[in-house]
Amino acid sequence: MKEKIAELLAKPSGLKEKEILSLIEMPKDSKFGDYSFPCFSLAKKFKKNPVEIAKEIAIKLENTLELENIEAVNGYVNFFISGAVLAEETLRKIQKEGDNFGSAKIFNEKVMVEFSQANTHKAFHIGHVRGTSIGESLARISSFLGNKTIRANYQGDTGMHVAKWIWCYQKYHKKEKLTNDEEWIASIYVDAITRLAEKVELQSEVEEINKKLEEKSDKSLNALWKKTRKASLNSFETIYKDLNTFFDVYFFESEVGKKGREIVQDLIKKRIAKISDGAAIINFEKYGLGVWVLLRKDGTVLYSAKDLALAEKKFNEYKITSSLYVVGAAQRLHFSQLFKALEIMKFKYAKRCQYVPVTEVRLPWGKMSSRTGENVLYSSFKKELFGYAKEEINKRHKLSKKELEERALAISISALKYAMLKQDVSKTITFNKEEAIRFEGDTGPYLLYSYARAKSILKKAEFNSNKKYSTHNLNDLEKNLIFQLNKFPQTVRNAYESLAPNLIANYIFETAQLFNEFYHSNQVIGSENEQFRLVLVESFSQVVKNALFLLGISTIEKM
Repeated sequence: MKEKIAELLAKPSGLKEKEILSLIEMPKDSKFGDYSFPCFSLAKKFKKNPVEIAKEIAIKLENTLELENIEAVNGYVNFFISGAVLAEETLRKIQKEGDNFGSAKIFNEKVMVEFSQANTHKAFHIGHVRGTSIGESLARISSFLGNKTIRANYQGDTGMHVAKWIWCYQKYHKKEKLTNDEEWIASIYVDAITRLAEKVELQSEVEEINKKLEEKSDKSLNALWKKTRKASLNSFETIYKDLNTFFDVYFFESEVGKKGREIVQDLIKKRIAKISDGAAIINFEKYGLGVWVLLRKDGTVLYSAKDLALAEKKFNEYKITSSLYVVGAAQRLHFSQLFKALEIMKFKYAKRCQYVPVTEVRLPWGKMSSRTGENVLYSSFKKELFGYAKEEINKRHKLSKKELEERALAISISALKYAMLKQDVSKTITFNKEEAIRFEGDTGPYLLYSYARAKSILKKAEFNSNKKYSTHNLNDLEKNLIFQLNKFPQTVRNAYESLAPNLIANYIFETAQLFNEFYHSNQVIGSENEQFRLVLVESFSQVVKNALFLLGISTIEKM
């Protein structure tokens, strides 16, 4: 309908439809119409007061068939859409487009979304789930709107944290069998931190290992690094499969260190960087960004220099037009420094790099830390949610072990991912598993339940989409639900332009609430206009499916 209004406005406004689409608003208060067009930008063009322009446009369009009413109010043209026309257009479009409803070839770029970035030799905790979920969702939304999207994972497989792990394993755990078990891998790192805190003098042993790893001078150490790195990466792949996530390309710190050093040497020659107390730095104090250290005093390459190399690698090798960095908000200063450095270096694509700061996840008892072990590993959390979901399913159904586990996993992942995605990316989350797994309220399981209910109605009615139906004499609940379904394509676009998957999450929760309100108040099967209501139920289920897909959540037809 938004496109139809843009088409109607093209002649009286003298604007192109694309310009009009960017100006049309959807008022929060329905008394101002379903859509509203501000006329203030036309004042200069027509040399008239916006109030007069709005009145003239309203008069010209007042007998339009699709409109129930049109009003000019304070420089706005407010459009009230005919319920029958809106229902017919919306339901027809959803039925025709199916899984593609809401998608559009609006953009045509090659976008790389870098996300997850779980470091090897460390825990994958529920904080990682948030960044992984946001990145996967942004990648899906980007592709849905026409971009060629590349998912990238940049993992820290070298550096001090790896040296600490290997040091601790060699010194205290060498007799233990290397496994892919996430909890075991995480425990070694936590043990390393504990021991180094107790005896600070042992840090020199760790630094020696770190230097040897970077130089690749010790064959046995290199072999151990490769083995343990592989074990860690394998544990992550199991998690990514659970989370409906995959990557097109993996970048590793070990691959960009050498190039990073070369870039630093070049920056020193160009006097962009300098040596200070033995370390290579860029002084950004005049920009209010402090000092950025690129190389340590001992010559080891820091992730700042590696990120410069990674930016070049992304654009030069993959020919992308833009790069999204979905990374923790604690790295805000680092990315401001990185983008400033790329700008000073006159890197061609400096302005095509964008940071999506992901605020941390906290638990009811406070902040998580992989250093102290004060966190909840993904594997531990999954077990708890999985167990609860199985209990709830067993209360309702008797299923085979395989079906029970598949259904419980889908419910558990929906609970976890939706809880991470429904909040603004800039808002700190306090994650409460009891709330997230509930089957009612603003939760993933509630959305799956609403979808399953809709599918159950359609199955019971033996729904046939080819039967004719009438869209006249709709009640308010039917109109509200249809208008909400009609908002989905614009919601998807808003989510991408704002880099905010929570807009889709919030939208689908509101939609599910409207559906359940409609269902509880209106008989569907056996009603006078049964076919219309079945089409409405089917359209709702399709929009829920599409929205949850964009959040990386799989639907199930039975709870």
